[in-house]
Order: sequence, then C-alpha cells, then structure tokens
Amino acid sequence: MAVETLPMRSFPDGAAPPSPPSTAKHSQSPSLAGERQDASSLPPLHSQKSALLKSYPLPPRNGVKSVQPQDLKTPDAHVERDPRLIRLTGVHPLNCEAPLSDLYDEGFLTSEDLHFVRNHGSVPACEDEEVLDWTFSVEGMVRRPFSLSVRELVEGYEQATYPVTLVCAGNRRKEQNVVRKSKGFSWGAAGLSTALWTGVPVGELLAAAGGAVRGARYVCFEGADELPNGHYGTSVKLNWCLNEDRGIMVAHRMNGRALHPDHGKPVRVVIPGQIGGRSVKWLKRIIVTREPSDNWYHIYDNRVLPTMITPEQSANLPDVWKDEKYAIYDLNTNSAVCYPQHDEMVPLDGSNKTYKVRGYAYSGGGKRVTRLEVTLDKGRSWRLALINYPEDEYRNAADGDELYGGKMDVWWRETCFCWCFWELDIPVGELAGASDLMIRAMDEGLMAQPRDMYWSVLGMMNNPWYRLVIHKEDRFLRFEHPTQPALMLGGWMERVKKAGGNIANGFWGEKTGKEEEEEVEVKQEERQISMISPETKRTITLAELEQHGGEEEPWFVVEGQVYDGTEYLDDHPGGATSIFAAAATDCTEEFLAIHSENAKAMLPKYHIGTLDEHARAALAGKAAEVEDAARPVFLQAKAWSRARLCSKVDVSPDSKLFSFALDHDQQTIGLPVGQHVLMRLRDPATREAIIRAYTPISRSDARGTLDFVVKIYPPTATQAGGVMTTALDSIPVGHPVDFKGPVGRFEYAGDGLCRVAGRARHVDRLVMVCAGTGVTPMLAVLRAVVGGGPEDATECVVLDGNRTEEDILCRAELEALVGGSGGRARLVHTLSEPGEGWRGRRGRMDRVFLEGFAGRPPQKQQGSDDGEEEEEEEESAMALVCGPKALEDNVLDILKDLGWDEDDILFF
Repeated sequence: MAVETLPMRSFPDGAAPPSPPSTAKHSQSPSLAGERQDASSLPPLHSQKSALLKSYPLPPRNGVKSVQPQDLKTPDAHVERDPRLIRLTGVHPLNCEAPLSDLYDEGFLTSEDLHFVRNHGSVPACEDEEVLDWTFSVEGMVRRPFSLSVRELVEGYEQATYPVTLVCAGNRRKEQNVVRKSKGFSWGAAGLSTALWTGVPVGELLAAAGGAVRGARYVCFEGADELPNGHYGTSVKLNWCLNEDRGIMVAHRMNGRALHPDHGKPVRVVIPGQIGGRSVKWLKRIIVTREPSDNWYHIYDNRVLPTMITPEQSANLPDVWKDEKYAIYDLNTNSAVCYPQHDEMVPLDGSNKTYKVRGYAYSGGGKRVTRLEVTLDKGRSWRLALINYPEDEYRNAADGDELYGGKMDVWWRETCFCWCFWELDIPVGELAGASDLMIRAMDEGLMAQPRDMYWSVLGMMNNPWYRLVIHKEDRFLRFEHPTQPALMLGGWMERVKKAGGNIANGFWGEKTGKEEEEEVEVKQEERQISMISPETKRTITLAELEQHGGEEEPWFVVEGQVYDGTEYLDDHPGGATSIFAAAATDCTEEFLAIHSENAKAMLPKYHIGTLDEHARAALAGKAAEVEDAARPVFLQAKAWSRARLCSKVDVSPDSKLFSFALDHDQQTIGLPVGQHVLMRLRDPATREAIIRAYTPISRSDARGTLDFVVKIYPPTATQAGGVMTTALDSIPVGHPVDFKGPVGRFEYAGDGLCRVAGRARHVDRLVMVCAGTGVTPMLAVLRAVVGGGPEDATECVVLDGNRTEEDILCRAELEALVGGSGGRARLVHTLSEPGEGWRGRRGRMDRVFLEGFAGRPPQKQQGSDDGEEEEEEEESAMALVCGPKALEDNVLDILKDLGWDEDDILFF
C-alpha cells in the first residue's frame, strides 16, 4: 500500500481555519515607534488582501495576552503571555508547552500564543523604540569583523520567509523521568511548534564579513540573556551555515510580526531541522571559531550521554560532557498521537463506526517523514496512515512571491523543515478488541522510531513508539496517554510503575511468558520507592484538606497523595514547624528535593488518601498567587518569598558573603534565634529545584537585607562539587532567589529559655560546637545571649574548628561578643593545619579537646534528708552542634561517651 499525500489541510476536521492575522498599511520607511503587535518598527507587511490570495497556510490569529499574575514579581513582568500555557518549571523562568490538543487544533502554523517556550533565565527587555537600534556582531575567524543593527539587517539584505518547526530536545522527556529520573524537567509531547520566520540567511552575513579564514570550522551564537553561568551560547558547523539548503537564518519576524519577547525579540537565530537549543534567542554575537563553543550551556546541556551514566556519576565527568560526539544537533524521527486525547471517551453504542486517529510526526536534518504506521497488536502487524505535508504548499509559491517582506523561494529546496500531520480511520470495533494502540514514524533515510526507550542522564531525544492504552469502561472506550506534562498526574506509565511494574522490561510493564516465572531484576537506581499505602483508597477533597491546615492534625500533599503528619511531629528532624508550614499545601517539590530515599520510604505509614482533580488544580493555582510585597515580615511559612542577590563578597579562600535585598527597606526577616530558612535555586541547565537550609548571619532585627556566609564546594578531579553552593556561586548580582521559613527544631527565646520541637526548657549553659559555616547558627544564639544583658545569666562556650586561620568565619564579631559578655562566654578556635604564626589551639576536636572545653554533663544529685531518693538537677546544659556530618558523628560519639544524654545534644 502506497503512502498517499492528501490535499493541503492545515486544520483538523470540523475546525474552521483561523482568520489571517490583521495587518495595517505602513509607510515605506521603517518607524521607530509603534506597538509590537503591529510590527511597525519594521518594514511594511503585505496588505491583508494580498495575504488572502496565498495558496499556502497562513498563521492563526493571535489572541489577547496579558502579564500573568505569577509573573508580576519576576524579571519577566514586562512579558505578556497566554494563560493556557502549561508551566513546566514553576513560576520563573518560563518553560512551557501548550495543551497537546490545542496545539494540534491550531493547525500547521502555531500562534505566538501557544508556541512552546524554553527560557534558561529572565527575558531581556527591549522596548519597541529600541528594536531597530539593537546590534549584534559578526566576529572571530572572519576577514572583516563587523557589527550591524536590526535596521541594517532589514534594510541592507534580501529577506527570506519560510516555515520552520522548532522542537525542544526534551520533547517527551516526562516518559523518561517516569522510567528513571533524569536531570531534566518533564516535557510532555507538545514541546514543538511551527511558525513562519522572516530574516537573512547566516551565510550572507558571513559573506559580508569577507568569509571565514582557513582553519575555521564552527559558528558560535551567543544571546543577551544573563544566566548563572554566563550568557546562553552554542555552536554549529560552519559548512552548515554556508549551505543554503540548511536554511539557517537570523530572524526578526515570526508569523509576520516582530518577535515576541519569549521568542527572541528583537532578533534570533533559527536553525531548521536541529534541536531548538541551537536556535539562540536575543542574538548578540556570531563568532566563527576553530573549535566548538566553550559556552557552559553548549557543554552541559543538549547532550545524550551513554545510557549507563547515572545522574550522580555525571556530576564528575567533565571530559565526557565536553566530548562532541555526545552533542545533539539534528532531530531524530518522532511522532505522537493527538486524538484521541488523554482520557477521551468514545461510546460503543454504534453511533461511531470509525474513529479518526490523528497526530503529528517530524524528523531532523532536513529529512522527510515518509511513513507513519499504526499497530493494534503490539507490533505484530501494522497499517499505514495517510500523511499530509502542508509544508509542500509553500514550494508552489509563484516565482518571486514574497510574504511578510521575505521571498518565498523554497521551490528548489529538497530539505523538509516542518512537521507533518497523519490520520487513520479505525473501526471502533477493532479499537474495542485491542488493549493498546501504538505508532511509529520512518524518515526517508529509513530511520524508524525504536520500540524501546534509550534512557540518558538529561532525558533528551526520547522517541520510542508512542503508545495509548485502551480501557473498556461500561459502554465506552477510554484512551490513556503515556504521561501528562510537568507534575500533572495521569498516564499509563505512572500507573504501571506505581503498581510495581517495570516499564523498561520491553513489554511496557506487563509480565509475559518467562517473566511470569522468573522476576526480572531491576537495577537499584531504576526502582521507584513507593510512597503510598496500597490499602489506602480514600479520595480527599480540597475542603477536607483545608480543614487540616493548622497545627491540629496537619495534612500535606506530595505528588497528589495526602499524608497526615500528626504522628511525626515530635520526630521530624526539622521540627514540627516544618510540618505545620506544609499543612494543606502541595510540598512535592521541596519534599523531593530535600528528603532522602529513607524518608520517602517512610511515607506509606502516614498516607491517608489521594487528592481529587479539582483540589490538585486549586493547589496549583494557589502556588502561583502573588505575595504581598508590602508586608512587614519577609519570611512566609507556607509560601516562597523572592529576594534579589545584591552583592557577594569573598570572606575567606572558599567562603562568600551573599546579601539579598528584601521587598522594601523596612521589611524584617522574621526569623527566630536559632532557626533557619530554606533557600531555593534552580539548576541552570535542567531547571530542577535545588533546596537547602541555611542560617543567615543577619541580626534578628535587621531590615531590608538578608545575609548569608556560605562555603563554596567546587567540583574537583576526585569529587563532585556541592550542587547548591556551586549554583549559588554562579548566579549574577540581580538574580532572584526564593526563601521560605522559618524552619528548625531549636529556638532560643532569651534568659536561658530554649524551645526544642516546641517544648520549653531552661538551660544554664550552652556548649556550641561548630566548624566552617556551621558557625552561623552559633553566632545568632551567642548574639541573643550576650545581647540579653546581665539578666541573661546563661553561660556559653563556642568551640570553632577550622583548617587554617584564613578559614575562620565571623571571627571579629565572635570575639567582640565574647569580649562584651562579662565573662559569661568563651570562644576557642582550633586549627587542623595551622600556620607558623598561629598561637591558638592546634589539632582536631577530639576527645581530649571536647572533655577539656565542653566538659562532662551536669551531675544529678541523689538522695534527701528524709532518706527518700529524689533527683534534683543542679544545672542544665545543652550541646548545639553544626558542621560536616563526619564532625557531627564524631562529636556525638565523644559526648555520649563523656556521659551526655543524647536528648541534650542537638544538631542543626
């Protein structure tokens, strides 16, 4: 059976094609003013009348966009967006895709409203009146380096317009993340879009620079977006840029309009047939080089590493990341089913004799998809779908025809730059007789989608057969897609895995044949720890959840499941306040980012039910609510608060002082003495949340700023670096960081009153043992004791261990506090690698050291005058410990051996 080419159809059956975008007549000379929607800062568009005469698909009309509430307190507050977009990485930066059916329904061309967005950071702001003056350079190994403005790009070069499908390399990554967590966020199957791009071929700009000199092999592109690891940049091969058939261009229009900020305003690179990560937005530099780009994002993003490399191993393999054979350029062949939709119901009452299964397919490197095959019996037999190539309609444009100021001379180009649509009518009775439906595409190089997944550490280029499960429910068929994007629940893959199935067994989690007799061993890292109780079947509503939002029976949500934290309030390492803060909220992101596998394995004990769909949607909306920037106290227990890095200063060879500006100068921090805050950053490449607890060194009465001293752990040849500290060190001044709190089991309330896990106790003496940045909570407590005046008679001894004298942090303030304590406080430094001039203690904090300075615990006096035994404690002491785990373990063993009760030893 031959594959048929259908007549051009840009829109699904029954859907009316959208009206062409409105255009206005403009003067022949470009204007520096005007709204972006009219693109009046660029040369004139064709009139609407001439656009209607075109025989090829025209863009759908844009809807009404606005600045979304969740963007108001971010650097993207100037960007208008469509509320239908599914946000994949929280509020900021924006990484999103459209609902799959909405994307398909728009037809061959995607509006700027629903075009997917991949942003690594904040969107650079460029006002309409600044567009024509924006400049970028052509430099490096060229004979005549030069810079040019957008005005010169538009007026001085012949323009071209043609359609290009851009695809994120992470498209369909959610499927990989369900099998085994990768280092990337969860794209669904809508991480692609198609638009008409107008601009100038890169080859013409290189020719204007006199061409490349001998030895040049690569062209690097760099954008204006300022990111934690520099500007975003990447490279492609020079010969691709010189090849007109490749179609690489510098574009200034999208669908006939000036670029939207999310899509590169005012100018970007568009590279057809390759992953979207090569099409640099907000272009500032084109650099011709001998070697591939050394940009951080070129090396540590958009790679497919060998499947045996785990996320943990990848952190210490710089040579592997730099190996160009693992870099991704051309897209692979891929496809998806758009109709039936996920959970779509089809009646079995005979009203529908057939069902039209529909979807998209694409390939890379200019290759055409030549067949799309559908199976209802797991690949034992296949049937061909009909394929529609709307891209071919542009090849029929009249000679010399122009669209949006660019020539449509693509008739000669054999390469395919766009997706295609496929469809197949299947009798409903045959669907009812099948357990699933799967598809695969093949391109003209005879490369077909593989049956099985190739899992890799970044979760990119996922393209196994796309499978829908068919459920028979009463008088209906219900179709189940593999996954849903982001943290949205649903899909047969999650269902199978949570039931204990091995999705990677080659049979989509089903047990067949020999596997039923002999269980297939699953690698430890591929096992998913179950966080639910199989016996729990209760469905919980939003109203029920909100009834447990206080300190009485606090319930919290992780991955759509509800847990009762009441029985764990006394035992939680972060104190009961951590559970109270999570009550009636979805704390999935922070729970998974902070807690160990052991903690996850404990959850089934506290599992009480599943949140219903309405409640999930409501909680997602609450997470996006805008906080009150005028509030007097910065920290919020149940919501993240955003502050901006305003300075970072070296305070030791490996530690820095990070200062963050709060919402306003009079805003207080809101942190009790001895407690800490959660700090949240996102991995600059994967956008995964990185969350850690820190104690600020800011005074409790500080206003307007929040200060931390943090020791940086960079990667070395023998070990991976600290995930949070290296990310924190890499962010530029002005970068936003999120905070939540307070959290912690300990609080010093003054006059010897301490609260531990909410229980009050009085102490006469505090022994504070710390190392490195572990001094920060001790500093806060010491300030409170000394600052309490003579009436606070609590005695303190601070034992501070470091490697060298330069490593001692907060030394001046510690010594000043001790000097002003009237003898109530003592400070002892000890160094493991002291210099010749050091006159203090030497060595580590061993048993002799701790016995000498921490002493033994207070002895309890036995007996009384009447002969009856009673216990009377002469004094009460508590040891506070903060430092590396090895230090904490050592101190615990020594103090217990010295007679300290473990309940009197508290670790921050």
